[in-house]
Amino acid sequence: MAQETLLVVGGAGYIGSHMGKMLAQAGYGVVVLDNLCTGFADAARYGTLVVGGLADPVALEALFTAHEFAAVLHFAALSQVGESVQAPDRYYRNNVANTLNLLDTMGRHQVQRFIFSSTAAIFGEPESATITEAHPQRPINPYGRSKRMVEEILADYGHSFGLRSVALRYFNAAGADPEGELGERHDPESHLIPLILQAASGRRSHIAVFGTDYPTRDGTCIRDYIHVWDLCQAHLLALQHLLADGESLALNLGNGLGFSVQEVIDGAGRVTGRKIPVRQEARRAGDPATLVADSAQARERLGWQPEYADLDTILAHAWAWEQQKGKRW
Repeated sequence: MAQETLLVVGGAGYIGSHMGKMLAQAGYGVVVLDNLCTGFADAARYGTLVVGGLADPVALEALFTAHEFAAVLHFAALSQVGESVQAPDRYYRNNVANTLNLLDTMGRHQVQRFIFSSTAAIFGEPESATITEAHPQRPINPYGRSKRMVEEILADYGHSFGLRSVALRYFNAAGADPEGELGERHDPESHLIPLILQAASGRRSHIAVFGTDYPTRDGTCIRDYIHVWDLCQAHLLALQHLLADGESLALNLGNGLGFSVQEVIDGAGRVTGRKIPVRQEARRAGDPATLVADSAQARERLGWQPEYADLDTILAHAWAWEQQKGKRW
């Protein structure tokens, strides 16, 4: 069993906490660095939590001096598109400048393996219904631009300093820990599936559907929802790829299956056995009709295969977590 120690930055957040659990179960030592601005200390239960952030180079230096890390997995980004438009300075400082602090500290300590949480937002407006890695990168907001900048930095650091990295571009992370220990806890919540389930549980009065006249099978937007556990599995495979001295990669991660907003609402009704209150709203600016990943490269290069691709399974795990949230928080 592997004994390497890994640093999971942002490991008290939604995806990072699931990643910490998977890494611990795989036999790795896990150290979590999180400033808890959006994460929760109790979510970092599968690692040693260090409360702090990437903006403090002195604290980073002390952390890397205290531990010998085999690799770093970086999930600590601000990720709200609308907020990034209102506060681009905050996004570039956190997502770009702070990542440079991390990479430079890694370089001083000869840590040369890096897994980066990227995003489909680097592509901007889709030119095709299914997006491959070759799709043009024209991000339309500071969030997407900040992530693209980091991908460019990783390529330059690889060329000049020997850093090996895997950037994984998520589409729509969804669901919750199949064992029910962990789940989505955004405040405020902005993701479709938890919002729908909050409407099902009565914690929200309704779910808003923005646009019913798109050129799709039922008039609502189609998106690619990938189960958070499948997402973490891809990270684990990427880590193993780097630990085996594999080359740097940048890969799209999605189910490859598109579900419409209405199909997700209908699925939630099936899974919960409850009627979902819906309110139809006008389209939002910038919402493409269809956004689905082509993840053939991730399957080929990493041997990745989603285990929880079925929509009802994703919803069932998220619903189990939503029911727990009603009791706990």
